[in-house]
Amino acid sequence: MISLQAVRNKAIVLTAFDTLFNKRDYVTAQYYWSTDYIQHSTHIEPGRDGLFNMIKNSPASLKYESGIVMAENDLVIVHGQFSGFSGAASWVTANVVRVKDRVLVEHWDVLQEEETSERSIGQSPMYDRSHLA
Repeated sequence: MISLQAVRNKAIVLTAFDTLFNKRDYVTAQYYWSTDYIQHSTHIEPGRDGLFNMIKNSPASLKYESGIVMAENDLVIVHGQFSGFSGAASWVTANVVRVKDRVLVEHWDVLQEEETSERSIGQSPMYDRSHLA
């Protein structure tokens, strides 16, 4: 059975991601990311400012779509997709976020350029939305 903390943390992470990546509301996003935020991604500068600056410098067409979301205790994992890189392939991601006192305090990710189902040996898409309906 999923805990109330896990349900709450899932909602916080999904709202935080939408606020920053899709709405680009940096003022509101500050309430979701800790000032001591730890970023483990090799392609993003340290801290909350590093993440916010990366998004500010990304194309306006950049969008994030979340898919499968799992949570346990203070950790949330979101399988999702970043798209809109001005012609470049979308990224399929697994983001692992640690939440403390209702703010995002730490982040790890796994990123991969999305391949089409036609190019996949298994012929299944990397980011399948059909089960989310």
